[in-house]
Amino acid sequence: QVQLVESGGGLVQPGGSLRLSCTVSGRTTSTFTMAWFRQAPGKERQLAAAISWIGGATYYDDSVKGQFTISADNARNMVYLQMNNLKVEDTAVYYCAATAAIFSIATKPGFRYAYWGQGTQVTVSS
Repeated sequence: QVQLVESGGGLVQPGGSLRLSCTVSGRTTSTFTMAWFRQAPGKERQLAAAISWIGGATYYDDSVKGQFTISADNARNMVYLQMNNLKVEDTAVYYCAATAAIFSIATKPGFRYAYWGQGTQVTVSS
């Protein structure tokens, strides 16, 4: 079993930055691709960014390109999401997710991840 725990969410003003962290534990050999999803109020959960543990390939949704950066620390089993120039529309619950699927499959639209964290709230407001 894989356990994911997010941290780093909070309230930030527009234009500010936050870094989310995801601690990965358990059967980490079952996780080839890590991702950050977000779900805004009244909207469906959306894949924001993904990264491959091996090789470090990254994927970004068009809505966050140039604004968010996903990274991974294999030695520490940590995944991060650096969010800069935050906007009100970035307000959402952010979830860390993991899958044993390879990166090219895990980043296809509609792919369902096997493991999820509990989520962390990010609120962008003045």
